Amino acid sequence: MTTSSTRSRDPEPGTPDVDALTAEYDEEKPSRTLSRGLERLVVLWCFGVAIFVVRQVFAPLELGSQYYLVWFLGLTLPLVFLTYRMRGRAEGSDVDPGAARTSGATDRSDNPGVVDWVLAAVALLVALYPVLPIPLSEIGFGGYKGFLDRQGSLVTLDVVAGALLMLLVLEATRRTTGLVLPAVCVAFFAYAYYGGFLPVDWRISHLGLDLSQIVNALYNEASGFFGVPLDVAATYIVLFTIYGAVIDKMGAGRFFVEFSFSLFRRSGSAPGRTVATSGFLLGTVSGSGTATAVTLGSFAWPILKRAGYPREAAGGMLAASGIGAILSPPTMGAAAFIIAEYLSVPYVEVLIWAIVPTLLYYLGIFLAVEIDARRFGARRVELAIGNPLRLLARSGYHFISLGVIVFFLAIDVPPFKAVVYATGVAALFGLAEAVLSRRRVVTGFDDYDEELERMPLGVSLRDYATRLFMALSSGIRSALPVIAVCAAAGVITSVIAKTGLGQILSELLVAAADALSFNQASLIVLSALFSAVAILVLGLAVPVTASFILSWVIIGPALITLGVEAPQVAMFIFYYAVLSEVSPPTALAAVASAAITGGRVIPTMMQACKYTLPAFLAPMAFVVTDNGALLIAEGDLLDIAWAFVVAGCAVAALAIATTGWVLGPTTKLERALCVPAALLLLYLVPLSIAIGFALLALALVIHVVRIRSGRGRPAPTGDRADEPAPAT
Repeated sequence: MTTSSTRSRDPEPGTPDVDALTAEYDEEKPSRTLSRGLERLVVLWCFGVAIFVVRQVFAPLELGSQYYLVWFLGLTLPLVFLTYRMRGRAEGSDVDPGAARTSGATDRSDNPGVVDWVLAAVALLVALYPVLPIPLSEIGFGGYKGFLDRQGSLVTLDVVAGALLMLLVLEATRRTTGLVLPAVCVAFFAYAYYGGFLPVDWRISHLGLDLSQIVNALYNEASGFFGVPLDVAATYIVLFTIYGAVIDKMGAGRFFVEFSFSLFRRSGSAPGRTVATSGFLLGTVSGSGTATAVTLGSFAWPILKRAGYPREAAGGMLAASGIGAILSPPTMGAAAFIIAEYLSVPYVEVLIWAIVPTLLYYLGIFLAVEIDARRFGARRVELAIGNPLRLLARSGYHFISLGVIVFFLAIDVPPFKAVVYATGVAALFGLAEAVLSRRRVVTGFDDYDEELERMPLGVSLRDYATRLFMALSSGIRSALPVIAVCAAAGVITSVIAKTGLGQILSELLVAAADALSFNQASLIVLSALFSAVAILVLGLAVPVTASFILSWVIIGPALITLGVEAPQVAMFIFYYAVLSEVSPPTALAAVASAAITGGRVIPTMMQACKYTLPAFLAPMAFVVTDNGALLIAEGDLLDIAWAFVVAGCAVAALAIATTGWVLGPTTKLERALCVPAALLLLYLVPLSIAIGFALLALALVIHVVRIRSGRGRPAPTGDRADEPAPAT
């Protein structure tokens, strides 16, 4: 539906192209710009897959989950070769793919070539090979039951098909996410094959596996291509991407942003507050931190600029707000579904674990926003956005579908059914809007007309049907990179399961920490620190989902061995995997935000780290102390409440240390006192809490005395995006 009919802002010259920036900086590579006929074919194909996926929710295939996964991979893998280039850009084309897509231009030379069509056809054949009744001279006919009967004793054709599927999955992953993950998979394959040639005194040596054994593990066992990662992608992730596409096509994205801006429009810190709030709401639609930051930035940056925020600070705020959406209930990132599967817990339990960390994350952002508004001398910006109550009354039904997910999860309805029900609710409200309002739905921020013309009922219904059709299709298409990653992750998890490499590597990590530690507490702290660094470094090179899977099978056992509970370890790994998107030197969300604001990239990354610092440190508390379980809501309600209050004070101390402002500029001494105060508070034991509060109180007393004595002048600092004007 449309949101407010009032003008939200004047168009800014040089407004960035949202699609182009998202395509360039998101962790998934940009897809092709297809010709009209082929685009229709792909859209129709994706729509058919969406119907197949939804049908599986209510009428599962009789032969079981793995049978469904074979069909799912067979129907989606060929699409990667048709929609993603062999190289990053179309050959001989200087047109940015995102810009071309936005402008509606088509480049026939960007269509798949002969090689792409051949790869797509072979992918279709080998992915569906386990279910095809192919005659096999050795044992008669194939088919799915025959394929399962041959487990552990594959015939030559099975091995050839499985090897080809592995190569095609790695190529699909390379096209969608880059070289790093396929290279890691090749390294694991080589380790499985050549492990018998390693010196026998090496901890990682093993007897070695031949090609038939490796293919059997990948192709015909539950730990390979058709293991937990692909199962999660096929039964959870695609349904949530479809849901996000549907509510976006119904106008929810624009409403969430405008509603957030309408809530806080009457103060100098309002622009910063609204960026954090709208980032959280918009993330429920996009599901991507980088995409959320870019979409939000296209609308929010002109307002932040008018308020007086420096370019780098604004970019850091946008990146932090976008990433926060992945960490936050009720949708979270794709890895959250994998947590639920690996730990065999309901998805709603994972959401509960994320509540306190989410509150701490946004507390840190809001404190930093309030401090920065005073430090930069931010001024009020008058916006012609409608009253929030009016917006809520007009478009608030977009919140209902989110509530539907939470409600059904709370009554133990499986998440894959809950999200389908929520999608249906969103679609029904969209239909009501098409019948009653009959105005064009504005999903982006390019329309500034105060009144949108009413369409005839027939035209409005056709427009609605088209939007719903495209939403179902784009939900599948946007999930293709995640599907490729989850299938490729099967190579790694299968090799680890066959060779025991994960346990060996986790033991080596613990041994390294043990060599530097002097007691059990320091051993856990050092192990957690090494693990956090390893996850962040890994996350610089591979997408969040792959980073979590790799870290869970390698680092997870090490922390569990030290006595840390599995839920705390899973959330620890999940948070650091997500935070790699704002970690220098890559920090894709920050790079994309800098492209919008025109700020310097490295300073923008540093500003993003400033806003997200509590999120970097809070997960350490999950694993280094026994009371860390309270931060994921594991314990009595009163205990959880006091842990949240203490951790909130730690977040406040971190905000003071990173922003350098309380009532005025802080000194190096005051900031230096706040850092150990925050760390001690996050340790969550009585002695450390007492010392932490003492240090924080000392810093605040010194600051207040200095400010009141006139030795600290509360003047704004930092370079502005433009010259400051008198506050209005």
